[in-house]
Amino acid sequence: MALDRNPGPNDLSAFWMPFTANRQFKKAPRMFVGASGMYYKTADGRDVLDGTAGLWCCNAGHCRPKITEAIQKQAAELDYAPAFQMGHPKAFELASALRDMAPEGMEHVFFTNSGSESVDTALKIAIAYHRARGEGARTRLIGRERGYHGVNFGGISVGGIVNNRKMFGTLLAGVDHLPHTHLPDQNSFTRGQPEHGAHLADDLERIVALHGAETIAAVIVEPMAGSTGVLMPPRGYLERLREICTKHGILLIFDEVITGFGRLGSPFAADHFGVLPDMMTVAKGLTNGVIPMGAVLTTPAIHDAFMQGPEHVIELFHGYTYSGNPIASAAGIATLQTYREEGLFENAAALAPYWEDALHSLRGLPHVIDIRNMGLIGAVELEPIAGEPTKRAFTAFLNAYEKNLLVRTTGDIIAISPPLMIDKAQIDELFGKLSDVLKTLD
Repeated sequence: MALDRNPGPNDLSAFWMPFTANRQFKKAPRMFVGASGMYYKTADGRDVLDGTAGLWCCNAGHCRPKITEAIQKQAAELDYAPAFQMGHPKAFELASALRDMAPEGMEHVFFTNSGSESVDTALKIAIAYHRARGEGARTRLIGRERGYHGVNFGGISVGGIVNNRKMFGTLLAGVDHLPHTHLPDQNSFTRGQPEHGAHLADDLERIVALHGAETIAAVIVEPMAGSTGVLMPPRGYLERLREICTKHGILLIFDEVITGFGRLGSPFAADHFGVLPDMMTVAKGLTNGVIPMGAVLTTPAIHDAFMQGPEHVIELFHGYTYSGNPIASAAGIATLQTYREEGLFENAAALAPYWEDALHSLRGLPHVIDIRNMGLIGAVELEPIAGEPTKRAFTAFLNAYEKNLLVRTTGDIIAISPPLMIDKAQIDELFGKLSDVLKTLD
């Protein structure tokens, strides 16, 4: 099929783009019209190295044959089936495959359509779980400063990114926040987990003392905070959170929307850190970003608390029209098969040291004030321009695109998270181009 050389539709005004500087974009659109493997294709025929796995989601790379074929076949066989009081085989098959991949103890799967929906679902399940057990006073939710848990009202309430919250009113009541774990004075240029900061988990004890453990339903954190700029958990921090939650009967939720499906070299961050939460939220890499889908994984204790009373009665009054959608389920099954058959998680783990060295080779370049990494994730923090926050990183993003490299920025931080199929030559290409970009920044 011939490549469409038109950079975009004649009229760009109708589409109000998400998380985008709309006016800037529509003056100089950046349009992708194709993709394959590690690269996007632009409208003017350039191959752009994907340094962000789309939006942290295309972990297996782009336009993978097994996933494409599964979607095509499913669309022709069964396009949609209701998820309420009815089912179809592939939703159950995918749930079983997820259970088998998940850490031991995660036995049940509730399907959603996104990470945002997964978070809101997990929060609702947490509150309902305590009520089902006769502890209905446990309604308080604890998030973390600089946390990102999607953009639904529950997610932004427990989230801690100011710009995602400040325009939308008072949000949910009964929410508190732990301090974030970013300690640049002590942990700058850390490789992997920083040494300092485990004590920050102890602030949960202060919140418990303030509100009473009997009022707190759940704590939700990203094991590794991604969208806020790649913040690593200090050594011992997650273990301490787990200990305090267990002590006080509080559910611990890991938001694994970014860290799930091999990003750290293990199936999930819970595996990587050896800490088992009570629930995990996933999305993004579940279907390789091809079709929207998310899920909440829970322990048997949570699931079984609802399985009481008459069998004909609905146990949980929650769900979505597209929960376990047939085509999304087919995409998910094929995605998990691709990860396994191609050893993509193992590839990520094997390349992590090479990635780390390449990333930290940027130290000393103009305006670089910190570098962080784990698995196949990296962050380069830049010194902000006085009076113009975010501008330096956004300029780097634009210049990288012109050099055929896609990166992501948040604030004045450049975040990098390539598809897990990357090889050493492509790592060299990525950081060679990024180095050139950084050397020319004002």
